[in-house]
Amino acid sequence: MIKLISRKNLEVDKYNDCIENSIQSNVFGFSWYLDQVAEKWSVLVLNDYEAVMPIPWRRKLFIKYVYQPFWTIQLGIFSKEIEDENEFLIELFSEFKYVSIRMNMQNSLNMFQDYGLQKELQVIPFTKEYSKIFKDYNRNRKRELKKAKQADLIEKWDDSPKVLIELFQSNVGKRVQKIKDQDYLKLYKLMNVCIQNKVGELLTIYDKNNQLISGAFFLKHKGRVTELVCSSDFKNRNNGANTFMNDRAIFKYERNFDLFDFGGSSMKNIAKYYHSFGAKDEHYYQLHYNKLPFLLRLIKK
Repeated sequence: MIKLISRKNLEVDKYNDCIENSIQSNVFGFSWYLDQVAEKWSVLVLNDYEAVMPIPWRRKLFIKYVYQPFWTIQLGIFSKEIEDENEFLIELFSEFKYVSIRMNMQNSLNMFQDYGLQKELQVIPFTKEYSKIFKDYNRNRKRELKKAKQADLIEKWDDSPKVLIELFQSNVGKRVQKIKDQDYLKLYKLMNVCIQNKVGELLTIYDKNNQLISGAFFLKHKGRVTELVCSSDFKNRNNGANTFMNDRAIFKYERNFDLFDFGGSSMKNIAKYYHSFGAKDEHYYQLHYNKLPFLLRLIKK
């Protein structure tokens, strides 16, 4: 039996145990992570936490709807054994008339593929040592790394989250108008919690004048490293800094992890950049369901 359980009534230890030991386990599903990024969230729970589906939601015009919070990449259904995912989605659609959320890579929609849009993310499997991974970089990446060496760039692994957020706000953030001040505050708190829990690391790149020019925050869970947030200084991009930053992360993590996840993009230019490191595509579904009343449906597509 599947029940919708509010956050306050959640048996947190059982819930987190399911996330940790599920086939689909990732860091975004844990209660401590969702508490940082979502104002409200509930969970669809199968029996005694044999499978769960965390559901971030908001309310607008007296209507509850499901959304993907900033700073999460994939959520979806988590199960200790293979379960009928259709039952979860039937319950989800009976509770919410509007749903827009990213499932995880192990979720298939089966009965509900009409409500799914396939998306891509880019990964490098660490099946070979760094020197062989480097050989798969294309000419542009290798040329950029030569620039970085000539520019005497410096890598730093223990910087403050604040410096990366400020870099992101001043560059990427200006192109993404939907990100508000409160979202950056959540990111700051999230990064600190991840560092405290030893699942997050921050890499920043400085030039020889001690100017911050690139950086990224990485999440570590089991064998997977995921680049959650990254940015470079758009006014200072002729020194190979962004390529150098990604290369230094790949060099570090290859020794102890199984997979490097760039955080992904279905945008062709960004995906092409990640492919230039030798990355391959993985696929997941963006679930979109809209059964709002007709006039509201036109407003919120």
